[in-house]
Amino acid sequence: MTSPSLAVWPSEHNGHVRSQVSAVVGQGDAVWSRVSRDVLRWKVKTRSGFAVGGDEPVKPGVRLTITFRVLGITIREPIEVVDVHASSTRVGFSYRTLPGHPVSGEEAFIVSRAGDEVSLTVRSLTKPASQQPWRAMFPALRIAQIVVRRRYLRALRGH
Repeated sequence: MTSPSLAVWPSEHNGHVRSQVSAVVGQGDAVWSRVSRDVLRWKVKTRSGFAVGGDEPVKPGVRLTITFRVLGITIREPIEVVDVHASSTRVGFSYRTLPGHPVSGEEAFIVSRAGDEVSLTVRSLTKPASQQPWRAMFPALRIAQIVVRRRYLRALRGH
């Protein structure tokens, strides 16, 4: 659905709120090597304030629970990695949410290279979770997603 292998993401969304944001994270071979490695080791999440439980490389089929602490509350986000892509110009992965996650959908983190420029793209498809209290909180969660996406876009710069 969020297709990290595709340079152009189809616009169909099946009732989900669709988002795609990108930012340049640096230039050159050294940046490409570092950032493409880091994205496949969850650094975009951990440097944005999430705990993933290790820095093992992402692998399709892996299920885990990502956590985030806000206002003294730990929010648990069960996910499953659905796709991993690595080529000479694109590296990334996508995961889908599992029951218990605050939203329902899929998210992808993609590092791409165009000439010397290295960019990070975050794609997401989101709709309300089926369970309460998350379902009722969906409007607030959409605002939180916007804030977190900004963190993601800064997470891989210059580390």
